[in-house]
Amino acid sequence: MFIHLGSDRMISAEEVVAIINIDSYINVSLKEIIELGRAEKNLHLICPMDRAKSLVITDNQIYLSPISSVTLYKRTHSKGGVQ
Repeated sequence: MFIHLGSDRMISAEEVVAIINIDSYINVSLKEIIELGRAEKNLHLICPMDRAKSLVITDNQIYLSPISSVTLYKRTHSKGGVQ
């Protein structure tokens, strides 16, 4: 199953390690994750930073998504997802 992260970006649900709500988790650790993603060139901005609602971490990529973590979680666990 695939998860739509916003814009034209879709990823396999099996790749997802974590979905983090940015609004409730802005702290040093999250900023470090974002900076590490930038440094390693595996950070994907699906929207401008000020519109990001969630951080999606996979085995080797980091995505900033405009879609809420609750919605992405539901998409990850829905039976009617994109196959």
